[in-house]
Amino acid sequence: MKKYAIALAAALFLAMGGTKAEACTDLIVGKKASVDGSVIISYAADSHTLYGVMYRWPAATHPKGAMLDVVEWDTGKPLGRIPQVERTYSVVGNMNEHQVAITESTFGGRHELVDSTGIMDYGSLIYIALQRSRSAREAIKVMTDLVAAHGYYSSGESFTIADKNEAWIMEMIGKGPGRKGAVWVAIRIPDDCIAAHANQARIHHIPFGDKENCMYSPDIVSFAREKGYFKGADKDFSFVNAYCPYEFDGLRACEARVWAFFRKFTDMSKYEQFVRGDASKEPMPLYVRPTRKISVQDVQNAMRDHYEGTSMDMVEEPGSGAYKVPYRWRPMNFTVDGQKYLHERAIATQQTGFVIVPQMRNWLPDEIGGILWFGVDDANTAVFTPVYSSTLAVPECYREGNGDLLTFSWTSAFWIYNWVANMAYHKYSFMIKDIRKVQSELEDGYRDRIPAIDKAAQTLYEKSPEEARRFLTWFSTTTAESATARWKELGEYLLVKYIDGNVKKEENGHFKRNPYGLPAAPEWPGYDEEYYRSIVKEGGENLKAK
Repeated sequence: MKKYAIALAAALFLAMGGTKAEACTDLIVGKKASVDGSVIISYAADSHTLYGVMYRWPAATHPKGAMLDVVEWDTGKPLGRIPQVERTYSVVGNMNEHQVAITESTFGGRHELVDSTGIMDYGSLIYIALQRSRSAREAIKVMTDLVAAHGYYSSGESFTIADKNEAWIMEMIGKGPGRKGAVWVAIRIPDDCIAAHANQARIHHIPFGDKENCMYSPDIVSFAREKGYFKGADKDFSFVNAYCPYEFDGLRACEARVWAFFRKFTDMSKYEQFVRGDASKEPMPLYVRPTRKISVQDVQNAMRDHYEGTSMDMVEEPGSGAYKVPYRWRPMNFTVDGQKYLHERAIATQQTGFVIVPQMRNWLPDEIGGILWFGVDDANTAVFTPVYSSTLAVPECYREGNGDLLTFSWTSAFWIYNWVANMAYHKYSFMIKDIRKVQSELEDGYRDRIPAIDKAAQTLYEKSPEEARRFLTWFSTTTAESATARWKELGEYLLVKYIDGNVKKEENGHFKRNPYGLPAAPEWPGYDEEYYRSIVKEGGENLKAK
């Protein structure tokens, strides 16, 4: 028997000073809302203990009676064993060979509904379902059947479940100790709409009569009544109100990220006070229709958001410091002189293990249609490289075992991207310009090349699907490796250019030297006027020059 072991650590719902430790953001674009007809989703696996690697399970057949070990995704804790199926499909990251992709964000919900005796944690549900499903609808059935048979171990969870034709949001929460299974609801996102979730349950109204676009556990309302969470008529039932009622942090740190995505593509000004923490205001809809078509690049850039241009802009408040850094170290809350304050929680955050934008294209064979745009560390300072979902191997730079969170590796993309990002935190307003230049150079190049790669793969596919897969594997792996090598060069460049607070002069693409071959004197940019004024305001009397 082949042991099923997932040693990733992703963020769960945690108590932290009375608030949630928010993690993970999912964005969703229906096929009629996208530029080219793709179904597009995204996922930032945010955690302080997650090492960013790409997992792969090859397709396999299993003997009758085989069992599967289930290991908690977050901790590596063995949870139990379940029967294995005869045939499993190949999986790369969070996408399988049939262009099915599944992602998540944890909303936690009511603490008393966690069942520590269950076997199926949310991470195992994702990766087992990917190995067993040919469509999003089939994945929903696999996941809900698994928790019904073996119990649900995790707290409340929102899942994005998508394929080349449609995308769904499914929300699930357990029934508490001694009650096997879970209550859940899945809503299909209309093809011409966009949706998102970010650690807060989002489904209110459930169209019980719409069997084509809505699925749910039969006791989703009756269980809420039994527990005293709901007393009205079925038509008035809200999953959010029953199982994860709004609290201030669920709005400001979670729904605000959904708003940040929506506002890029439609007017969301009426909901600003709601996401700033006013639960008395009208809640946002589950999905909205964008005012323009959305591209993969749009979604990638949305994953880099820090509320720029809004009242919560992380660059424009005092915490950004002298170099306008849009990051805040944890904890998210702090107290000064008895007054409580908070740091914003944006879509882009420093503690990301990996970030993905799965793209599913129904006009191509599955071997060619699925692309997993994959990056490690924070999306803001990462590069999304295209990995076709039919790939036969994982790039060495993304391979599990090439370093870990406690072991540095110069050939690991996770460590190279973190190295560059952590340098940038100390002089962000300067370095981000250099990072953007190389980031755009690489990502624009990949997007320009994809049509030719698709065409070449189609030509090979007509003769041999396996040959097409080998070609796409070559492209996916060499692209990721060259991107990591280029990012290492960028890190070396940044270190030289900005060492000791100076800025090296450049000329014709090279660092400038004097007429005798020695380094030219660097620039001393110091700080901007705003920062100097803050120094004077806070204690400048002792710094006055005579």
